[in-house]
Amino acid sequence: MIKIFAITFIVLALIPKSCEQDMKDIDIAGIIPAPKFVKVNADTFFLKTDLTIFTPSSKSNKPVVHALEKVLNQTNGFTLTWTTSTDVGADIILKLETKEDIGEEGYILSINSNRIEISANSSNGLFYGIQSLRQLLPIEIENSSQLEFPVPLRTMEIIDQPRFGWRGMHLDVSRHFRSKEEVMRYIDLIAMHKMNIFHWHLIDDQGWRIEIKKFPKLTEVGAWRVDREDELEWRYRKLQQPDEKATYGGFYSQEDIREVVKYAKDRYITVIPEIEMPAHVTCALAAYPELSCTGGPFTVPPGSVWPITDIYCAGKEEVFEFLEDVLLEVMELFPSEFIHIGGDEAFKQEWERCDDCQVRIKNEGLKDEAELQSYFLQRIEKYLNANNRKLIGWDEILEGGLSPNATVMSWRGEEGGIEAAKAGHDAVMSPVSHCYFDYYQANPANEPLAIGGYTTLKKVYSYEPIPDELNSSEAKHILGAQGNLWTEYMHTYDHVEYMAVPRMTALAEVVWSPQSHRNWGSFTRRIQSFFDRLDGAGHNYSLGSYDVVIKPRFDKKLGKVIVRLESEQFSPNIKYTIDGSPPTTVSNTYTKPFAIDSSSFVRAGQVINKGLTDRTTDEHIIIHKGLGKPVSYTFPYHKKYSADGNYSLINGIKGSDYFNDEKWQGFQGFNMEAIVDLENEMEISKISVRFLSRISSWIFQPISVTISVSIDGKEFITIKEYENTLSEDTENDKISSYTYDGESMSARYIKVIGENIEKCPDWHKGSGNKAWVFADEIVIE
Repeated sequence: MIKIFAITFIVLALIPKSCEQDMKDIDIAGIIPAPKFVKVNADTFFLKTDLTIFTPSSKSNKPVVHALEKVLNQTNGFTLTWTTSTDVGADIILKLETKEDIGEEGYILSINSNRIEISANSSNGLFYGIQSLRQLLPIEIENSSQLEFPVPLRTMEIIDQPRFGWRGMHLDVSRHFRSKEEVMRYIDLIAMHKMNIFHWHLIDDQGWRIEIKKFPKLTEVGAWRVDREDELEWRYRKLQQPDEKATYGGFYSQEDIREVVKYAKDRYITVIPEIEMPAHVTCALAAYPELSCTGGPFTVPPGSVWPITDIYCAGKEEVFEFLEDVLLEVMELFPSEFIHIGGDEAFKQEWERCDDCQVRIKNEGLKDEAELQSYFLQRIEKYLNANNRKLIGWDEILEGGLSPNATVMSWRGEEGGIEAAKAGHDAVMSPVSHCYFDYYQANPANEPLAIGGYTTLKKVYSYEPIPDELNSSEAKHILGAQGNLWTEYMHTYDHVEYMAVPRMTALAEVVWSPQSHRNWGSFTRRIQSFFDRLDGAGHNYSLGSYDVVIKPRFDKKLGKVIVRLESEQFSPNIKYTIDGSPPTTVSNTYTKPFAIDSSSFVRAGQVINKGLTDRTTDEHIIIHKGLGKPVSYTFPYHKKYSADGNYSLINGIKGSDYFNDEKWQGFQGFNMEAIVDLENEMEISKISVRFLSRISSWIFQPISVTISVSIDGKEFITIKEYENTLSEDTENDKISSYTYDGESMSARYIKVIGENIEKCPDWHKGSGNKAWVFADEIVIE
C-alpha cells in the first residue's frame, strides 16, 4: 500500500507540467486560495470519530500537531490517537520527506478511500496542507458543533505550493490600540489564508505601542492621547489642551510582544515590526522633545497630522544613539529577518531651518535635505546589517539614494517597486490602488465611514504583483505583495475584520495561486462556502460584494438608455424597481439588461437566504439631450478619478455625497473644461453642472464656472458665468449646482469650464500642492 502511494505521488508530480488544470476540480474542492493542482476522484473517504494519526516525532512539528488538533476538535466528536512509530493502519498520515517541485512551503494532500495523507518538505508545508484539509471538512468544525459520523469526504489529490514567498497583511495599532488577544485573532485570519507575513505597525504620530525599557516615557507619555473619539471625525480634531489629560491609548509590554511573536510563529507567520523614522513620530517627540529640531513641546495628536513637519532631527547624534538603543530592544523581541523603518511622508522644513541639520549636510558633503534623509536611513541600515537584519521601508526611501541592501515596500503605486527591481533591489508590492484595505470596498452610502478611495473585492483580485515593465530577471526581485490596513476610521476590532475580509481572501489567492489559475468566476463560486466558514469561526466580514452596481448606457440605435445591473457575487439573484419604490423579493428579477426611455429612479438589491439584503442601490437616471454624446476635454481627467471615462459627464448619473463613488470625475491642477457635441443643432433652454468640494481632501469648488454654446464648435457665446470666493471659512463638504435656465436657443456644442484654484491656498494644510475640482453630470435640456 505504501509503495502504491509513493508511485501515485511521483506520477502526480508530473501532471501539472504536462496538462492544464481543470478549474472544475478546483471548484469542486472549493479551496481558497486555489491550489496549483487538484484531481477529484469518484470514491469517498469516511472520517470516523476515532482517528489514529501518524506524525513526525520532531519537536518542531508541535505547531502542526496543534493545528490538526484544532481542526479535528474533541468537541466536534473526534477522539485522536497519535503515533510516531508507524503509519500502518493510520487514518491520517503527516509526513516530512523530500518532495521535488513543491518548494519549502508546498504540500501534497491525498485522500483515498482508506486514509488521508499530507506530505511536505517542511513543517510549513504540513501546516498549509492542514489548512486545505480544514476547508474540505464540514463548516461545523469552525464552531465546535457536534458532527454526524461518519463524515464523507471526496477522494482527491492536491499538489500545491505558493507563488510568492511574501504573502503579507499589515495592521496599524497606533491610530487605535488593539488588545493582544485581538492581534492574535487577526493572526488567525492571516494563517487561515495561508499568508506568512504579519507587518505590525507599532509606531505612528498618534501612539507608541511597544515597551522600550531604556526609554520608559515612550509608553508613559507616547502611548496616550486626549480622548476625542466621540467628537469630530479624524481630520478635524484639535490638539490636546493644557487642562486636558491623555487617557486614550495603550501599549504592549515586552512579554506581550514575545507572546504574540510565538503565537504567530506557531502558525508559520513572521512578525515584522515597523518602527517609524524619521517622520510619523510625534508620539516619541512628546515623550522626548529633545530629539526634534525645535525642542517642542509636543503632545500626542488625537487625529490627523498633515503635513508631518515634526520629525527626528537628522543633525543630532543623540537621535541616532536613541534609535539604535530602541532598535536593539526591538531586535531582541522580533527574530524577523526584516525590520521596517517606515521612511515615508517626511516633510523637511524643520531640517531646512535647523542649524544642526545644515551642519550635518555640510560635513557629510550632502546636496540637500533629500540626501540627508538618505544619509539618515543608511546609518540605520548599517546598524541593522551589523546585527544581521535587513532594512525595509516605504518607497520614499528611494529619495536621495537607496540604502545598499534595502528592500522597498512600494505603496504610492508600482513605480517604487519597479525602480527598486531595475536597480537590483528586492521589493514588496503594496500599491494604494489595490492593496489599501482602509479604502471603501463598496457603495460608500452603504458603508461605514472610511478614509476615502474605492477598492472593491474584484479590483483586489485583479491585481498582478509582477509589473509588465520588468523582464524575467528583474521580476525575481518582487518578493510578493501585502495588504495594508490603516485604522484611522476603525474604532473597534470588528471593524478591522470588516475592512480586511474578504479583500484579504482575494489577495491571498493573488499571492499564492499560479497566475494561470486567476479566474474571477471560480473565485466567486468558492468564496460562498468560505463566507460560511468565516461565519462558523465567528469572524466579521463585509457584504459589500453583494452590492448591486447600476450601469446605464445610451443606445443611439434604440434611442433609449440600456441599464445593466451587476454584482461581484456569483449568480446573483437581483430584484429591482424603476419607479423609486423599495425592491422586495417579489419585485422584477434581473435576467438581462433592460431599456428605459424616460428619467427613472432605479433601485436594486440582492436576495440572500430567501430575504432581500438591506444593501440596496439607488440611481436616478436622467434622460437628457446630452446622453451618450461625444465629449472632448481640454485637460485630462486624473486616471485615479476617471469615473465612467469619456461617458462620465453624459451618462445620466449624478454623483453622491462621496467623491470616491466612481461617479465624480476629478481634475488635479487643471481646469475641468469639457465640450459636448450634440451632433446636431438642437433647441436648448437649460444647462446644468455640479461640482463637489471636500476641502480636507484638497477638493475645492471652482473659482469660476462658465457655460457657453456654439453652432460650429469654434466660436462660443458665454450664456452664464459664476464666481466663487474660497476662504478658510468655506464649508468643507459641499455640492454646488451651476445652471443656465433661460431663453431657448439653438446650439450644437456646449462648453463648460470649471476653473481650478490650481494649488491649495496658504491657509490650507496642503498649501502649495495641486488642488482638485470634481464634476459629475452636464445635464442639457
